[in-house]
Amino acid sequence: MLEKLRTNLVRLGPALLRQPVKLTPFALKRKVLEQVLSWQFRQALEEGELDFLEGRWLSIEVRDIGLQWFTSLQANQLVVREQAEADVSFIADANDLLMVAARKQDPDTLFFQRRLVIEGDTELGLYVKNLMDAIELDAMPKPLRVLLLQLADFVEAGLENAPAIKQTSVGETC
Repeated sequence: MLEKLRTNLVRLGPALLRQPVKLTPFALKRKVLEQVLSWQFRQALEEGELDFLEGRWLSIEVRDIGLQWFTSLQANQLVVREQAEADVSFIADANDLLMVAARKQDPDTLFFQRRLVIEGDTELGLYVKNLMDAIELDAMPKPLRVLLLQLADFVEAGLENAPAIKQTSVGETC
């Protein structure tokens, strides 16, 4: 019973977030995203590892919850905008991005399964993908790391209990 509930939440959870995400003003989303990104990438910013983003825009789209934002580096700070002309775009579903962030899924695997779409400047996309690969969980602020790992464990258990509901590829329909 509990496993069926978990499976349904993993499958339907992102859809349940779609409406609250849609209704949340972008100013609030921007503030949260900028805080989390600066928190997570503080050391990378200090060491100049994100300089490749200076004056260039990365679009992140979380397809199943209808969330999209644009990120760039300006004056050595990550900034988030609602609209920009993207140099490169990363598109995936929430569960897949969560699993990548928790180091439980490889971005290359998702890319080749067409569950992670990367469009635009190939070189910039490779820099971003390599940055995703290089994220160390131990360097993450503890509250963020704990939450991320707990959510990822929940999603992973739900996907294992229902292999038929794993994410569909781009262009596939149920």
